[in-house]
Amino acid sequence: MGNRNKIYDSLAILLIFLAAAALEYQESFSLIEDETLSYRHLLRIYNAPPEVTAPSEDILILYTDEDFYEDYDKYPLRRTDLATLISRLAAMDAKVIAVDMMLDFNSAYGEDPTLGLAFQEAGNVLLVSQAEIVDGEYTGMNLAIDRFSAITTHGYSNIAANSAISESIVRLRIHDQPAQVGEWPFAIQAVAQFLDAEPVLKDGVLTIGDHIIALDQFNDLYIEFPRLRSDGAGGMARLHNVIGMPASEILFLEDEEELEDLSFMVAGKIVLIGEVAEIAHDEFETPVGNVYGVSIIADTIGTLLKSGPLKAAPVWLECLSLLLLMVALAATQAISSPLPRNLVSLGIVSAFLFVTSLLYVQAGLILSISYGLLASILVIILINARYYLAEMGQKALIRDAFGQYLSPKVVADLMRDPDKLSLGGEDREMTAFFSDIAGFSSFSEKMTPTELVNALNEYLTEMCEVIVNYEGTVDKFEGDAIIAFWGAPAVQPDHAALACYASIDMQKSIQLLDKRFAAEGRPRVAVRMGLNTGRMVVGNMGSAQRMDYTIMGDSVNLASRLEGANKAYGSDIMISSMTYDHVRDVVDVRELDTLRVVGKNEPIKVYQLLERKGLTSGPLADMVAQFEKGLALYNARNYQDAKAVFTQCQAQFPDDGPSRVYINRCELFLTTPPAADWDGIFNLTEKG
Repeated sequence: MGNRNKIYDSLAILLIFLAAAALEYQESFSLIEDETLSYRHLLRIYNAPPEVTAPSEDILILYTDEDFYEDYDKYPLRRTDLATLISRLAAMDAKVIAVDMMLDFNSAYGEDPTLGLAFQEAGNVLLVSQAEIVDGEYTGMNLAIDRFSAITTHGYSNIAANSAISESIVRLRIHDQPAQVGEWPFAIQAVAQFLDAEPVLKDGVLTIGDHIIALDQFNDLYIEFPRLRSDGAGGMARLHNVIGMPASEILFLEDEEELEDLSFMVAGKIVLIGEVAEIAHDEFETPVGNVYGVSIIADTIGTLLKSGPLKAAPVWLECLSLLLLMVALAATQAISSPLPRNLVSLGIVSAFLFVTSLLYVQAGLILSISYGLLASILVIILINARYYLAEMGQKALIRDAFGQYLSPKVVADLMRDPDKLSLGGEDREMTAFFSDIAGFSSFSEKMTPTELVNALNEYLTEMCEVIVNYEGTVDKFEGDAIIAFWGAPAVQPDHAALACYASIDMQKSIQLLDKRFAAEGRPRVAVRMGLNTGRMVVGNMGSAQRMDYTIMGDSVNLASRLEGANKAYGSDIMISSMTYDHVRDVVDVRELDTLRVVGKNEPIKVYQLLERKGLTSGPLADMVAQFEKGLALYNARNYQDAKAVFTQCQAQFPDDGPSRVYINRCELFLTTPPAADWDGIFNLTEKG
């Protein structure tokens, strides 16, 4: 990407994170954030020190459940029996008796005087109320009936999820307007009575006696849901089964001594009386699963008594965490390769999640996750999109600039790696291909220039289609000559086989083309081809203004010489022994000779390429077998018998060039034998 684009991207990244910070402060995505709190709290339950996550020992839940009502044989609990519970709890020295039952209507059975008397005699009863909040404005308090509210204290239990979508409860909101007139949540009021202290809310800090509890910017208290023992069935026990007692154990007692025996469980504690029966429909979703309302109150009280171990991070720390995350992700713009860049980005986001989770688990420090995570996703998408658009623009430029004179394979490779547009090459083992129309001068003289161009275009088009089909790269055209190669730009382990397959198919196409030209009255066409495999340099060569993707080296020159050597043998496709070593298991060949080409001192064995392995059949296969016998006799200097064999070969195939060449040699050597120290290597004196 250009420097200007990177500057724009950096500005966009900054705006994204500024928006994330603003949304975070306003808690615009409380649904997502509360879900992250749920997952982090599960980690805290199982990994924080037990003394941090254990339930409070200053709380007792006196509950009514299905078993209770089965014995009780009626529903709900009658107020006279509630009075009995209140009186007995008072006698057992409960410090605070908190009743989680809404008593805002008169009893139809005349039970209110009895219950009122029990409240008055106990003197420490806390009743639940409901704050009336409309559109965020406090309008009043729905209390118990006057008979009860006059002799008890109360606290509102408006506990609900922060999101309108999610029902998960992770925190308690302390509404500022009720607090200003001394109205407090039920749990706070219970703790205040327990500590004999008045709550004070100031600047986001709740103080109750010696307990100083930091709240977030909305005066929310994060509830510490404790770790509970196993229920023996693979799940977690309910809180009322851990720090609770069935109401039946107190209500149904007839012996005062038994009551005294149970006093140690009640004395000096906050006793919560509430329902845990499904019929009461008082169950809420929390990070630790569904929890009864009375248990949430108990957890909130426990959180307050521990001075709020879960604390929202200060604004400056939230901003610092977003800043570090932003800088780290912005730095990934320097990584151009998408996989490493995205892996680094993933690592940065993972580190952010790990650190925020670790701080929550071990220190109870709550850093927002969802806003930074959302900003990170947007930034990663932005950076990748910018790189993608830049890459697409670069590929379009390459396609337009080079698509007309480079093979599609080369263009595709350049589009994958535009750095290859720079001048220079690399040394590789590859297979080079050269072809030329035999007798081109005679071929061209029989046509007008326009007819010649049309014929060449037909020929070159058909040949190039075969080359491209076998993943070859057309290097260039030099008149009627074609130069191509296999093994670049993509690495092709089977480059020699592909080149041979293409050459075989090109000769088949030429035969069809020759028949068509003959039928149309145009000159016949025959093509010689040469292939060699070896080390060669491939790459962009030329000037900074004009370059060609081409091949160079001695191995390339040898392929050119072999193409010309076909003329001396009357063959159509000549391959070197280096090529044959790569393809001996996949093609049929006929050994031609061991020769020295012009400009080379090193002798080389050459072969005529015939067909794919096993496809040479019929008379041609018989002739090739005979030719091999003749060649063996020739190499043994038995020229008389060799000539006879080659003559048989030519009788089968009158136009077979190699047989004719060896007949002529045998005749020459029969009249003028070679020197005794002749090495059997034939020296070419012409390039072809």
